[in-house]
Amino acid sequence: CRMGALQLLKKLVLKKDPGLSMKNQSLHGPSPVTTFGPKACMLQNPHAVMHIQDPASQRLTWNKPPKSVLVIKKIQDASLLQPFKELCVFLTEKSIIVYVERKVLADPAIQADESFAAIIQKFCTFREDLDDISNRVDFIICLGGDGTLLYASSLFQKSVPPVMAFHLGSLGFLTPFNFDTYQSQVTQIIEGNAAIILRSRLRVVKESREKKARVDEKGIIMTNGDSEGSRKAMQYQVLNEVVVDRGPSSYLSNVDLFLDGHLITTVQGDGVIVSTPTGSTAYAVAAGASMIHPNVPAIMITPICPHSLSFRPIVVPAGVELKIMLSRDSRNTAWVSFDGRKRQEICHGDNITITTSCFPIPSICFRDPVNDWFESLTQCLHWNVRKKQNYLCSKEDVF
Repeated sequence: CRMGALQLLKKLVLKKDPGLSMKNQSLHGPSPVTTFGPKACMLQNPHAVMHIQDPASQRLTWNKPPKSVLVIKKIQDASLLQPFKELCVFLTEKSIIVYVERKVLADPAIQADESFAAIIQKFCTFREDLDDISNRVDFIICLGGDGTLLYASSLFQKSVPPVMAFHLGSLGFLTPFNFDTYQSQVTQIIEGNAAIILRSRLRVVKESREKKARVDEKGIIMTNGDSEGSRKAMQYQVLNEVVVDRGPSSYLSNVDLFLDGHLITTVQGDGVIVSTPTGSTAYAVAAGASMIHPNVPAIMITPICPHSLSFRPIVVPAGVELKIMLSRDSRNTAWVSFDGRKRQEICHGDNITITTSCFPIPSICFRDPVNDWFESLTQCLHWNVRKKQNYLCSKEDVF
């Protein structure tokens, strides 16, 4: 039956729409890469039809045994010092090269531990935004809360190694593993064939106009004149959301939202959130959006306190291109942040282009993508928690 359906699909001839000739993306978004870091890849499922896999069938495998790991620890949290030391000792005993950010080792409590000094000598250190470790790390272990996973995402602008996140923070929606049995769990990951979930990211390009300075008749340097300067472009990979807000201004935010080059609406309110399905359970859900499973290919657009009774959150296909610009009649500038970091101002003439990235986060599951997600909804957000209604006795039950 399946073979017959595939043959029928091959025979179908779709009429070409000339308006789509300029669009080279699928509505489902770009095909995500299936190699993660130097040695990890997704185990191919021969039964997948039309490249849409059952979430439960997504498995991790290794081309070669992993030899290096990046350990990310939440900074300035004394409760994580002992788990961090235990994990690092365990990894070095397995002859795994441990990468640690230099500022983690600057903690006085770590420096003062003489028994841990011999282990520190074996570490490989790096500095954020200065050292490229993308081709050196085979997998990542996060110790902390959801912020550690977001930080891991920011370190890799292209292919991301598999991420194993331990719940040692406050919320832990994205961190399914408990540290109590870390030895057996880490060993299982090193041996390979673990369940993973591909968390899509957003590729964000911010273009800003740099105006040329000019000198007036009195010799005063003017930097906000009409003379056009060069354009500066910055690119970011975002796991949760892009937030555009009014910043410190008391005026409404007034930004235009384009979809595939067409103006779809003007956002008048405190701002707008553009999020991934993973980010749907973060800022977006607090602003009234729905919660979407990370395997759903989509982008969410959620207004923040819109000055309108009819502006509802919407979900668009993952393959579209969104663009955000200040409206011409906006009374003030706006501000943008990427996963809560790198906050910067948006001025007239600037624009932010958002598409689905082809470099997702391969997050290792405790059980599988579906069960882990519903477990997080129940444990972290107390989804649909309510006192149950009492059973109503019938007359037959009484007699």
